[in-house]
Amino acid sequence: MSSAEYPERPVVAVGAVVFDADDRVLLIQRGRPPAVGAWSIPGGKVELGEALEAAVLREMSEETGLSGRCAGLCELLERVLRDDAGKVRFHYVLVDYFVTDVTGTLAPAGDVTAVRWYTLAEVATLTTTTDLPGFLSRALQRWRSR
Repeated sequence: MSSAEYPERPVVAVGAVVFDADDRVLLIQRGRPPAVGAWSIPGGKVELGEALEAAVLREMSEETGLSGRCAGLCELLERVLRDDAGKVRFHYVLVDYFVTDVTGTLAPAGDVTAVRWYTLAEVATLTTTTDLPGFLSRALQRWRSR
């Protein structure tokens, strides 16, 4: 099994972009590198043979206790993080999907330390993963224009 840290090739990961009726977004606080302690959308690595949409729903359920339905692609991103020597420490290809029809009981699980709904104004005050406030602003505009 290959490691996400110092990988031989990029790692494919997915994320769930979930807005409620009040335009609040579902966020998790990361419990593992990279960005331990930072707030981000629920998500994680795609398992071998797993469909992208299935991976999104699995990761969201594992991390938040919530289930939902994929409602289309939100954005495709790439994150490359290098160590002090310039060697690639993490390289993710991120495929983020909108998720709707959310049900279940909100509770942190898996590799997250907290889970909560935030307004975009509140997100701007948090320690987040790279460009999360800008990403969520773009995502909300896309979601509203659907």
